[in-house]
Amino acid sequence: MKRFHFKSNYSLWLLPIGTFLLLTFGCKQAPVDQHLENIPKENLLEVLLEGNMRFAEDHPIHPDQTLKRLRELNKGQHPVAAIVSCSDSRVPPELVFDQGLGDLFVIRNAGNIVGDYEIGSLEYAIEHLEVPLVIILGHTNCGAIGAFVDHDHDHSHHYSAYIQKIIDFIDAEEEEKALPRDIPNFFEKAVEANVLHGVHALKKALPSVDSLIAEKKLRVVGAIYDLESGKVRVLEEN
Repeated sequence: MKRFHFKSNYSLWLLPIGTFLLLTFGCKQAPVDQHLENIPKENLLEVLLEGNMRFAEDHPIHPDQTLKRLRELNKGQHPVAAIVSCSDSRVPPELVFDQGLGDLFVIRNAGNIVGDYEIGSLEYAIEHLEVPLVIILGHTNCGAIGAFVDHDHDHSHHYSAYIQKIIDFIDAEEEEKALPRDIPNFFEKAVEANVLHGVHALKKALPSVDSLIAEKKLRVVGAIYDLESGKVRVLEEN
């Protein structure tokens, strides 16, 4: 009886250890090549959105974030997407899309504005780095758009000269002027309008963009990142 009791306890003791080893090693997925330069360009947007889903579901894999990768990139960069995003500390594109070093050519400013300097950076990315994808990425609760909305409804509020320049830039966008001011979701629609302005401004400034899109060499999309869910929603694709 004593011997049987010992074996039973021994088996019960081994059970959780075996389960742990199975979950740790037996179910481990094989590593996947996450280098974006190896992905067909027509699939890149979908791959970035898959990365965003990993981020939003709290299961990021953090690819290409090693010192080895950094040293490989010392030979040259080959990003697969150019992204204009807000400077907001909550909107880092590499984390939002769960990508790594050398994957994204990122241009950031308050309000993800697409003006002359941003278009110059995008032109470099398109013409010299030959990125096949451009994303103009806005986000919910954007402070720059919020300042524009507040100013639009109450001109008595005064901002510093440089912040006022940002507000004036957004206020001058045709897409913002077209929005009815009395709609209940004016803030949300103003964020979208600012993103669409960026898409239109890029195409207007660089005639080569439409040609590259027609030849299936480039995709230009507008998107919104939701701070609450962590998900990116595509607005426009051509």
